Amino acid sequence: MSFIVPSSLRGKFTTDMAKPISRRQFLRADFRAERSTLRPPWALREDAFVEQCTRCGDCVRACPQTILQPDAAGFPEVDFARGACTFCAACLGACASGALMHPSRPSQASSPPWLAKAVINDRCLTHRGVLCEVCRDQCAPRAILFRPAVGKAPGPRINVSACSGCGACVSACPTVAIRITRPVVGGRNLASINNTVEVSCT
Repeated sequence: MSFIVPSSLRGKFTTDMAKPISRRQFLRADFRAERSTLRPPWALREDAFVEQCTRCGDCVRACPQTILQPDAAGFPEVDFARGACTFCAACLGACASGALMHPSRPSQASSPPWLAKAVINDRCLTHRGVLCEVCRDQCAPRAILFRPAVGKAPGPRINVSACSGCGACVSACPTVAIRITRPVVGGRNLASINNTVEVSCT
């Protein structure tokens, strides 16, 4: 199912509002179909999450790190500018709707809360020849590595298999060069992926 924003509303957004958008994007107030939202840990796939979540705000209030905030449509999303996720499961325990759900099958018991990983873009200071390793200093699992480089500042590399997606590196970055995002394959954000590669921003 898709929605087309009524003509009476198009002037309030952008000139490309006549594009059809999905029901999920409509419910998220994603009228330009550009948002990539990170939901709380243990969230269902985005389409199922939007269907299941009642927007009650219980998980937002339960988060001791206060990193969960309602988005424009009232659904909870993670704001790493406010801090890092400790995966304490307070949000999971507060969710009565089933939008956040721990895997029930024994084979999935050790599955991570999410598969979101850190991504570093070219705003990183190392692209300007500045030595900065503050993200590595904040990374508890030591997933961010800096390797010596000839004639330039060492650039960060992310060991994706070690990265928990906790977001501790995000607010520490002086140039806001880091974001936490779900892995994308074939243009789709996946709910699960076995990703063990190392990613470099240089």
